[in-house]
Amino acid sequence: MKKIAILGSTGSIGVQTLEIAREYKDDIEITALVAHSNIELLEQQIREFRPSLVSVYDEDKAKLLRDKVRDLPVRVETGMEGTIACATEASTDTVVTAMVGMIGILPTIEAIKAGKNIALANKETLVTAGHIIMPLCKEKNIELLPVDSEHSAIFQSLQGENRKSLQRILLTASGGPFRGFTKSSLEAVKAEDALKHPNWAMGKKITIDSATMINKALEVMEAAWLFDLELDQIEVLVHPQSIIHSMVEYVDGSVIAQLGLPDMRLPIQYALFYPDRMNMKLGERVDFARIKQLTFEEPDMDTFYGLKLGLKAGGLGGSMPTVFNAANEWTVARFIEGRIGFMDIPRLIEKAMDNHQIIPNPSLDEILNIEQKTYDFIEGIIESAN
Repeated sequence: MKKIAILGSTGSIGVQTLEIAREYKDDIEITALVAHSNIELLEQQIREFRPSLVSVYDEDKAKLLRDKVRDLPVRVETGMEGTIACATEASTDTVVTAMVGMIGILPTIEAIKAGKNIALANKETLVTAGHIIMPLCKEKNIELLPVDSEHSAIFQSLQGENRKSLQRILLTASGGPFRGFTKSSLEAVKAEDALKHPNWAMGKKITIDSATMINKALEVMEAAWLFDLELDQIEVLVHPQSIIHSMVEYVDGSVIAQLGLPDMRLPIQYALFYPDRMNMKLGERVDFARIKQLTFEEPDMDTFYGLKLGLKAGGLGGSMPTVFNAANEWTVARFIEGRIGFMDIPRLIEKAMDNHQIIPNPSLDEILNIEQKTYDFIEGIIESAN
């Protein structure tokens, strides 16, 4: 019996993880759930999956939830302390870290310290704190299994192979909803346009990241930490059909790829049951006769220069990936609110990066301090422009 805690249970990854738990109810027990503020959905999840512990980040919403579930034997906590309590719940063996943004770093670290295996869906954790997370995983002898479709594909393509024979990774990207657009045409796009991804059903933040292609920069940095690679060993390749989720090239020229329909439940299920493969009861299977062709192209780094900025941040290292990530988080949220334009996202990220003095090996406290300073810096620019 797998005993699983989900940090971010009401988000896209969390909901799909619970779909798998529903299908495999004899194999998976949900021990703890964390949500930000969606207590209506969280209450439904509590009543179905009966965790012993839940946490709501918003304190007022936590009080409301306590009243709603007072008939159930569940403890309701709140804030970061509650999130950490769920991440370290005693009976849990695997924590699915599906919270969006840098808020996921501290509970992930605490879960690792408590000896929990990690199914990682929060890429910001490794982008900003990979130098802390990866040595800690080794020290505690825990498994960190990727949930992102691209990183799961790489992980699957490495199974049974000698890691020393790996030459490079081909990290695929759909190109998002604006593939083929020019810089000038992107100036006019709105949030509702950016949220219409052609292939994937995802949360708002990652969908916007796909539209800017900044998600690929984050994924490159994450892959470097996950697979102990240099950035120049990772190449981004646009693959509009989203059937090949990534590829690994070996020193002899062989390329091994993982293919499947664009369905996040596949990598989630693989991470939950690894090293076993379980029957995928949900979704469809690939029909190659219907697909007919798979195409590839280089990313347009001039138009989608947020990708170029991210690769630059990764190359500079130290605290610069934190600035890049924090700036992206803040600007994406402001774009969704309608306070800035789509192309303001990379512009403001670049300003934040130019304003930063790199700290070579930042501590967790320094990372969180840089995050807040980056938010404040960008908010100052936005407010002065309005």
